[in-house]
Amino acid sequence: MRRGGQREPRRRCNDPVPTSRRDLVYFILGGFFLTNAILGELTGGKLFTVPPYGLRWTGLTEIVLSIGVIPWPVVFITTDLVNEYYGKLGVRRLTILAVGMISYSFVMLFLMMLVPAWQRSPVSAEAFHVVFGQSMWIIVGSIVAFLIAQLVDVAVFWFVRNRTGHRLLWLRATGSTAVSQLVDTFVILFIAFVIPGKLNAVEFLRLACGNYSYKLLIAILITPIIYIVHGLIDRFLERELSEPRALARADAQNPAPPGSSRTQPDTIP
Repeated sequence: MRRGGQREPRRRCNDPVPTSRRDLVYFILGGFFLTNAILGELTGGKLFTVPPYGLRWTGLTEIVLSIGVIPWPVVFITTDLVNEYYGKLGVRRLTILAVGMISYSFVMLFLMMLVPAWQRSPVSAEAFHVVFGQSMWIIVGSIVAFLIAQLVDVAVFWFVRNRTGHRLLWLRATGSTAVSQLVDTFVILFIAFVIPGKLNAVEFLRLACGNYSYKLLIAILITPIIYIVHGLIDRFLERELSEPRALARADAQNPAPPGSSRTQPDTIP
């Protein structure tokens, strides 16, 4: 189509979405956050035991943990990194999105369990239900605990950062995870097991203390990983800041001739 004797530029549906390095980092961290949060929820029904090192005084002979302790540390790491680079709003957006996606996943799984399995299906309806048909109290408890723990994590992280500045990354990262997981552990076990009457107060405290002790240990062990990823992100983002500065220095050293203008090269061929 021509307008005023000039050809109108053609729209291209495959034009790349303009993203900065900072946007790209947020997308990647958000992807890891959501994926591991959903994995932790969907696979949490598988339990295993570990010896109660240092906790035998509680009367425990073993500590029962969910297999979700494998993907959840990634959620801790990404939460601290998003907190560090994108602030409270960045974490809250991901948390609300994660709660929505987890709820959606449980609803879809519930609908899938209503569909009868083919008699020659490799996975029977009973097996599918055993793996994915978690108790309603566990589902409610996990979602509520996750939401509260994330909000507590943000509050503690920024409480420490406002008082220490950019120093002591380990304190605000590990400290916020330690406090938030304390809340998470007690809330989910209380809703999932105490409210339905499956555990009494003493059993609840023993199980909660045992679970939290291992979560605290994991929070401490992943601290070096936070420093490593933090350094990689810093170097990645510094390139974005250094490129405009280099262009500005080049323009200052080689000013454009009078009457001419510099234009940026077209990024779309």
